[in-house]
Amino acid sequence: MENLSVKYVWEVPVRVTHWVIVLSIVILSVTGIFIGTPVSLAQNSPQFVMGWVRFVHFVTAYAFTVSVFARIYWMFKGNRYANWREFLPILTDEGHRNMMETFKFYIFINKNTPKTVGHNALAGAAYTGIFCLYLVMICTGFALYSEHAPGSLAHKLTGWLFAFFSNQGLRLTHHMVMWFLIAFAIHHIYSAWLMDTKERSGIISSIFTGYKTVTRKD
Repeated sequence: MENLSVKYVWEVPVRVTHWVIVLSIVILSVTGIFIGTPVSLAQNSPQFVMGWVRFVHFVTAYAFTVSVFARIYWMFKGNRYANWREFLPILTDEGHRNMMETFKFYIFINKNTPKTVGHNALAGAAYTGIFCLYLVMICTGFALYSEHAPGSLAHKLTGWLFAFFSNQGLRLTHHMVMWFLIAFAIHHIYSAWLMDTKERSGIISSIFTGYKTVTRKD
């Protein structure tokens, strides 16, 4: 017999960092596109508008960086659903099976989704790649910033990248990763809606409340 129960899954740090990262990506993308095309977007704008855009971009970059590292820290301090093992499902046989079953569902081979409480294994593996892209954005962004702040902490931590990449190379990488993250965000919203519809577990509402509806077998 199956019945439903409500389970606390996403802790406060997970939800807060999630939404700060979401808002940061939106703001950073808009201001980044403005910075990347200043002539076409700012030629008729008020004086010093670019200065304010860059200021907002840099402040948001700090908020994004703090949130990413706070979430990484919580991978080691949070509950089992926030744990780093959720992001490396390939390490276990169960995780590997869950990945395959979820993949079969996405390509319409299986009609039913694997029962999971936290992230499904395929999503967890995808988030590992996304966090790597976050780190690329942070490193390339602060490296570019450090060009205008010699001797700063950013320059000491990321200035070495210029020994391997040109300014244009870092800018191109920073720009391309932005589009990868935007594409992921679109897919992420669709997948969350799809799994919420199929599982009826309150996936979308859970990122606001922390609670999911789970099926329990007696």
